[in-house]
Amino acid sequence: MKREDTKSNPGVTGASAAFTAMLQQAAGTSQANDSSNKSTYVALAGASSMDNLLWQQLGEAAGPKSDISGEITQTVPTDYEQLIQTASAKYGVPVDLIKAVIDTESSFNPNVVSSAGAKGLMQLMDGTANGLGVSDPFDPAQSIDGGVRYLSYQLKRYDGQEKMALAAYNAGPGRVNKLGVSSDAELMANLSGLPKETQAYIAKIERARAQFAV
Repeated sequence: MKREDTKSNPGVTGASAAFTAMLQQAAGTSQANDSSNKSTYVALAGASSMDNLLWQQLGEAAGPKSDISGEITQTVPTDYEQLIQTASAKYGVPVDLIKAVIDTESSFNPNVVSSAGAKGLMQLMDGTANGLGVSDPFDPAQSIDGGVRYLSYQLKRYDGQEKMALAAYNAGPGRVNKLGVSSDAELMANLSGLPKETQAYIAKIERARAQFAV
């Protein structure tokens, strides 16, 4: 989510007639993809923040999907416990996974900015933040809600395959799509096709998740 395929786009908040037409077209193709057990994210390599907004609207149109990736478990508490619990219940993402992502992305520092320009607890790029309706990525409440929401879209898109969703969160869905995989097992077998940073990212998330789970 913090790579070059989600760079800021100042026009993301003002959808044009052309964008509306694109949304309607994509909504039609989304239904067709669902029937063939889709395994790729709607954004391709080089997708802009407008693509993120498009997927946001398509995700909302598809409706909520509960129990995306397992039951929410008891976890080690953090300074943002209530915000995390609320986002977990709202979007169906396990608490320990959310905490692992925040820990790996920002070490729970709400003011951190990466060299690529990703900001806040969940390391949102400006374009992605705009597409998610996050006006202040340094605000813990907005960052957690937006980041977990975005992660839930990835999990829905990849049918609950967590490693695929995490790889897309880190490197961008276009990179995952290019592998042509449809499961976590296939992803791990083709892990060398992802950037080394993303390969390490998946392992870091697993280690961090183990620390927060009770």
